[in-house]
Amino acid sequence: MQLSTVRPVPVTFPESAAPDVPVEAELRFDASLPYAACLAFPLTPCQCTGEAARVCWYFSRELLNEGRLGPVGNGDVKVRPGPAGEVLITLRGPGGGSLVSAPEDLVTAFLSDSFTLVPAGSESEHLDVDAALARLLATG
Repeated sequence: MQLSTVRPVPVTFPESAAPDVPVEAELRFDASLPYAACLAFPLTPCQCTGEAARVCWYFSRELLNEGRLGPVGNGDVKVRPGPAGEVLITLRGPGGGSLVSAPEDLVTAFLSDSFTLVPAGSESEHLDVDAALARLLATG
């Protein structure tokens, strides 16, 4: 049984100095985190990061889904429809923020994959609360 999905997605940074230069990111979903979507960006490989290093932003899968249709979110992540079939994702952290543009058709395909794995409304059935509690207690 498939438990996760990963979709490559070229994203751009419309407010950057090179707004039309795509960066190959990934949208990721794992059934063990059924409420979350991940937008992962590659890091330049070096001795300290290795070849597969990524910066991952986790946010609500439902936020991404609703943001395709209208502006949603507050705080660190906001999603809204953009021009010409794009989805705009605003990411903010302590060090600043960035506006990311992703093709709406690829975002929709990713969401379709994720909702096939874990249908909307069934997320709580995929949570392993005992395992999460054991991890918390082991680190405490």
